[in-house]
Amino acid sequence: MKEMTAKEVEMNFTEGKTLNIIDVREVDEVAAGKIPGAVNIPLGLLEFRMNELDKSKEYVMVCRSGGRSGRATQILESHGYSVINMTGGMLSYEGQVQ
Repeated sequence: MKEMTAKEVEMNFTEGKTLNIIDVREVDEVAAGKIPGAVNIPLGLLEFRMNELDKSKEYVMVCRSGGRSGRATQILESHGYSVINMTGGMLSYEGQVQ
């Protein structure tokens, strides 16, 4: 499983790079703040909504602490998607939130 730290995600934004971020937290968790541009697909709905994702793109999976996003990464990898787990989750993310 490919991984990226929260700091690396933040640095990518600082450098102006575009990341395709999928936040797999529940809707009420995301309401407290998410990484700008992140798409919320709760982990429980991921298998039903993965058809919304483009297999030609790489996605960064995010959750609260890194556990659910790790599971989401495994699910999507098993279906042929290119994904990276953001280790540490939003608890480690110090960048801008919306």
